[in-house]
Amino acid sequence: MKHRSTSAYLFLFLLAFVTSSPKESHAQSVPEPLLTLGGKPVDKDELIYLLGKSQDAETGTTGMSREEFEENIALFINYKLKVREAEVKGLDKTEEFRLEFESFKENLKAPFLIKNSLEEGELRKAYSRLQEVIRASHILIQFPPNANSEDSLIVLKMALKVKSELESGGNFNNLALEYSDDPSAKQNNGDLGYFTALQMVQPFEDAAYTMRPGEISNPVLTNFGYHIIKVQDRQPNPGQVQVSHILVRIDPSNPNGEDLAKRKVNDIYTQIQMETTVWEDIVSNFSEDPSSSKKGGLLPPFSVGSMIPEFEMAAFTLTEIGEVSPPIRTQYGYHILRLEEKKPVEAFEDLEESIKSRILRDSRSTMIKSQVMAIQKSRYSFDENEVMAATLRSSLGNSPKSGFKALIESNGFTDQELFKIGSKSFLVADFLKYQSDEETAIRSNLSPFDFWYDRFVANELNIAEERDLATNNKDYKMLLNEYRDGILLFSLMNQEVWQKGIEDSVAQYDFFKKNIKNYQWENRADAFIVKVLDLSKTDRAKSLLAGKSLSSEVISNFENDALQNNPLAFQTEKGVFEYKNHPVLSRANLVLPYQELEINGHLHLILLGEKFPAGPKKFEETRGLVIRDFQDYLDEQLIEELQKKYPITINNTAKEEAFISLNH
Repeated sequence: MKHRSTSAYLFLFLLAFVTSSPKESHAQSVPEPLLTLGGKPVDKDELIYLLGKSQDAETGTTGMSREEFEENIALFINYKLKVREAEVKGLDKTEEFRLEFESFKENLKAPFLIKNSLEEGELRKAYSRLQEVIRASHILIQFPPNANSEDSLIVLKMALKVKSELESGGNFNNLALEYSDDPSAKQNNGDLGYFTALQMVQPFEDAAYTMRPGEISNPVLTNFGYHIIKVQDRQPNPGQVQVSHILVRIDPSNPNGEDLAKRKVNDIYTQIQMETTVWEDIVSNFSEDPSSSKKGGLLPPFSVGSMIPEFEMAAFTLTEIGEVSPPIRTQYGYHILRLEEKKPVEAFEDLEESIKSRILRDSRSTMIKSQVMAIQKSRYSFDENEVMAATLRSSLGNSPKSGFKALIESNGFTDQELFKIGSKSFLVADFLKYQSDEETAIRSNLSPFDFWYDRFVANELNIAEERDLATNNKDYKMLLNEYRDGILLFSLMNQEVWQKGIEDSVAQYDFFKKNIKNYQWENRADAFIVKVLDLSKTDRAKSLLAGKSLSSEVISNFENDALQNNPLAFQTEKGVFEYKNHPVLSRANLVLPYQELEINGHLHLILLGEKFPAGPKKFEETRGLVIRDFQDYLDEQLIEELQKKYPITINNTAKEEAFISLNH
């Protein structure tokens, strides 16, 4: 295991707090250097940032004393000396460093991106909506297959006609039965039952959550067509429910199937009311649901909007655990339900990943991407050559990606400007290079050109945003630099201290011999100590130890007897111990081979054997401690060398400003 020295602990201490929430902060002026190492300046803002984060993480911290500040300055200087040495050694130019840093950077930048703030807003909105359930009906006027703009207009006019009839006093259920293209309307007259957030397509959900009970919407456009929505009820979300059930199916081939099923389920319900009835037995004997009948009828937990409305309503009507519902009719037959468990809506932190996954799988993800691109285009001065883009779109038509290059070059478009981001111009040649380097398969309704052009624009805008972050966002710059320096520090320490300390056994032994005074035993004694936990077993323990000399045979006999007969009656300790500070042996009479002591309310039986005078340890007995100390020594030597190699100049004015800032 690699040992981390004092300076390495600073690095780990700093990294422990990188998960604090970033706040966007744009640099306004060039920071004043705190110090220079071998001529390279180090900003005071870097020290303030790192130490400020550690203060924020310590609850109740009111400031930093002058002594603490000076200690941290010294640690910070050693930290930066090692980073400087790693840079001089070229450790920041290795492929290993590049891959590790790029991996870190991808994770570090995410919280600062426009996309993150928009996703966070959608997550919070979805969770807020999850606190309510809505019962709504709808009338769907569906688009015909391969609908064009004229078809869409006809569908809209039809939807407006239905809305007009409703406003004139038309019955919603009757109009749903007459006009709705939703096949379920024939059974439910348009009633969708209760639902909550993320269970309907986004435009439908957005409309429903802005409406009051009794209100009827204007036509709402979704991928299915136009919907007229009527909100019937809004209630707090009851969370999740788990029930077990008995199912009695209706035989469709029997003209009396309905009556027979109803009679059977009523007989079962009557039997359930008897005190001697065991639910699981009734389920096993009578339920016709093969997937649950062997499990006592138990179904997985579900939330509002997950089951057919009749079943769901009956389940959520139950209030007491063990309560049984009267028989209910669904399309599957007759059910009797028993409530097993109820759970409230979980906390945001528990649902966050699930909500995010669902949002990124539905139309909200496309909306977020569009919003991100719109903000980026505005923020980074995106200027498209619309004529050139339209010309390419027309010239390439539906040509596959493999045909772009020949068509573009034959038309002489290669050097034409496609767009600008700020002052930087992007040519058709840049677009060609981008799409030729990418291997992504097209999964889109867009033409090949539009698919690849949109990806190219998005990629360049993302690069512009990252460049802007690295240039202007102070917190991001500091965080990125912290991780960069941390990786370099770890690499240098691993190379110069940790691995060297572990692998150089000759140097370890030499260090051990030179510092033998640090590896000494105090006076020791061979002992077997028994702590009696069950006083009723004391006599048995004494009979096995009293009058005996300490030996492996005596210890083995005692442990075997205790293990077989009284495994919880005793705690034992055996070995050679430095007795001066031992909690038991320090109070023992070292002359007596057997003795009994009461310490902290517990009886201890002690067998003492050979005594060993103070003296040096063998290398093998203390190798772990020697390696740790040797690594500390190597670290100290490294710091001394670096202090000579890179002269340090401290700006006392900037230092004082840093101290004041940390105590402000």
